Amino acid sequence: MAEGGAAFVGSIPTTYERLLVPLIFAEPARHLAATVLATHPRDILETCAGTGVLTRQLVAEGDAYITATDLSAPMLRTALSLCGSDRVTWQVADAMDLPFGPGSFDVVACQFGAMFFPDKPRGYAEALRVLRPGGSLVFSVWDRIEESPSWQIVDAAINAVAGDVPVRFLRRAPYSYFDRDLIRRHLEIAGFGDVAIENLTGTSRSTPEETAEAICQGTPLRMALATHPTLSVQQATQHATRALRDAYGVGPFEAPIGWLQISAGSAS
Repeated sequence: MAEGGAAFVGSIPTTYERLLVPLIFAEPARHLAATVLATHPRDILETCAGTGVLTRQLVAEGDAYITATDLSAPMLRTALSLCGSDRVTWQVADAMDLPFGPGSFDVVACQFGAMFFPDKPRGYAEALRVLRPGGSLVFSVWDRIEESPSWQIVDAAINAVAGDVPVRFLRRAPYSYFDRDLIRRHLEIAGFGDVAIENLTGTSRSTPEETAEAICQGTPLRMALATHPTLSVQQATQHATRALRDAYGVGPFEAPIGWLQISAGSAS
C-alpha cells in the first residue's frame, strides 16, 4: 500500500488534520458514523483510520468499543493526540493482513481507504473474516474526480506545468475507484452479499491557498511532487493556488465534493 498509509509520513499527518479533515473528511465521517452506529455495534474495527476523524465521530455519537488501525504510525500518533478515549485502542495494522481472529467485530468501517488497497477483494475478504455472523462492512470511496471540481482544477493545473512527466497520483489513487459495478463485483468475490451503494454529495469550504496546500502537501501527492524532476512541492502549490483563484476568486469559496458510501453484509 505504498500510495496509502505508508506514504502518510513527515509533515503530511499534521497538514492532513489541519486542512484536509475540515475540507473534505469531516462531513463524510458524519454520514459514515451514522450508518455504522445504526447497527448498534458493540465492537467496531476501523481500518485506514488516518488521524481519527471517523474515530472521533464514532466516540462522540455512540458507545461501542473501537479498534482503530492504520498502516501509518505517524498518522495514528496524531490521532491518539486528538482522541484519548478509553473506548479506543490504536494499533498499526495492514488492512490486507489483519492481526485479529475470526468473528472479532460487529462492524468493519473504513473511510476513504479502500481505493489504496492493492488487492481489493483480498482486503474485503479480510474484513469478512474478522466479522461476526450478521456483521457488516461499511466504507466510503471518492467518486470520479469531476464530482470534486476543486481537486480536478488542482490536478489539471499541476499537469499543465509538469512537462514530460505527468503527475498521476490523484487520478491513479484517491479518485480511481468509483465504478459501482466493479466495487460490487469485488465485494461479491470476497464473499459479501446485500451490497448497497449510495451516491453522496457535500461541500468543501476553504480558500484557494489552503485548498492548494491541503492537496499538494497534505496527501501522498507531496511524495510524488518531491521526486518530480522539474516541479517542486512549492511550485505545484503555487500553480494550484493560482488556478483555484482563477476559478473561484481570491477569497473563501465553496465547492462540491462527491463520494460513494457502501454497505455490505456478512452471512447470518
